[in-house]
Amino acid sequence: MDSANNGGLYSTMIMLVAMVAIFYFLYLRPQKKKEKEYIKMRDSLKIGDVVITIGGIVGIITSIKEDVLILETGNDKNKVRIKKWAIKEIENLEKN
Repeated sequence: MDSANNGGLYSTMIMLVAMVAIFYFLYLRPQKKKEKEYIKMRDSLKIGDVVITIGGIVGIITSIKEDVLILETGNDKNKVRIKKWAIKEIENLEKN
């Protein structure tokens, strides 16, 4: 009777470990990779880059001080201060 319980316990443990491994490879690992890419992109920001914020503001970086950026937006050149973490992407202005 004990060997039957041990067999069920082992199969349950194997299933649990397999589910954790699947969760890791399908969700956590890609999420960490994406986060590293965002950090790399934000660290590579430079003056003159056209960026889009997570709020949808499009502007040109005119100043970088530690983790604060100053963006110039619109034709009347309004200036907006934002944190680096608020940058979603660098806009590619190259014409094909």
